[in-house]
Amino acid sequence: MTNHNDHEPKTETIAETENFLVWKAEEPDGETTYHLELNNVTVHFFQEEWDEFLSLARELA
Repeated sequence: MTNHNDHEPKTETIAETENFLVWKAEEPDGETTYHLELNNVTVHFFQEEWDEFLSLARELA
C-alpha cells in the first residue's frame, strides 16, 4: 500500500511577523524550496537562490 502523504511536501515556518511569512518545503523529490510571503505576493526560491537572497539581506542590515 502506498502512502499518499509521501507526495506532499513537508513544510516548516521559519519566521513570521504581522505582515510577512517565510516558510520552507521539503519536496518529495528531495529539493528544498523557500517561500517569502509579502502581503499578497509570494516569492519562491530554490536553495541556491535562497542562499544568495540571505547574503543580500545581510548586506542591507
